Amino acid sequence: MNSKRQTAVEFQRKYYTDSAERYESMHGHEGDADDALFKIFCVFLHLVEAGSVLDVGAATGRGVRKLLDAFPGACVCGIEPVQALIHQAIAKNNVPEQCMLCGSGERLPFPDQSFDVVCSFAMLHHVPEPNAVVGEMLRVARKAVLILDSNRFGQGRQAVRLLKLALYKVGLWRVVNYLKTGGKGYLTTEGDGLAYSYSVYDSFRLLSRWADRLILIPQDSQRLASWFHPLLTSSGILVCALKGV
Repeated sequence: MNSKRQTAVEFQRKYYTDSAERYESMHGHEGDADDALFKIFCVFLHLVEAGSVLDVGAATGRGVRKLLDAFPGACVCGIEPVQALIHQAIAKNNVPEQCMLCGSGERLPFPDQSFDVVCSFAMLHHVPEPNAVVGEMLRVARKAVLILDSNRFGQGRQAVRLLKLALYKVGLWRVVNYLKTGGKGYLTTEGDGLAYSYSVYDSFRLLSRWADRLILIPQDSQRLASWFHPLLTSSGILVCALKGV
């Protein structure tokens, strides 16, 4: 890992360490906090008859706790690189200690096909190489990989969305984003720490090569009148990559 990327990772982990006790109040609207999408998520777990689930980037274990409650008897595990967030999972969300591991999504400490389902909730836009994480998720999954995350092409005014898509298609988005972020590749905010410009469509080819079926479900359900739905209409998307279904 180069020094610039290492500095960014350290910054992000310090941000989450310092804000661990306030994490859920700050991020109460993100990822696994969306009850409607979590119910859909659970439908897919029932569909593939999941007996084991890994949550990558589990933070305070909110998703792990909800999965434990929804699937009693299933093996549910969360992996999270920030120890302070793991402590919150155990102390405040009553997640059993053995269900939370400290580790990185770029190097999951599990053999191939270790879990029926591997998932992540609003985490990939916080890592410098999201497809490295997605590749690891695919490696350790047997039946499904489920990702709920952002979609840059569904954010901003309509003209901006079209421009971002055009720049991406001609291979210029990385250059534009590099200039936009002053050469860092990411932006920082008090409410979200360090975030990269990510769309679940950045991982589309990787997921489609692994999966037999790929299903995309928009987070912004009110915007339906478009041929480009959800590519240009939803700021967040649940991607369900299914194998053998």
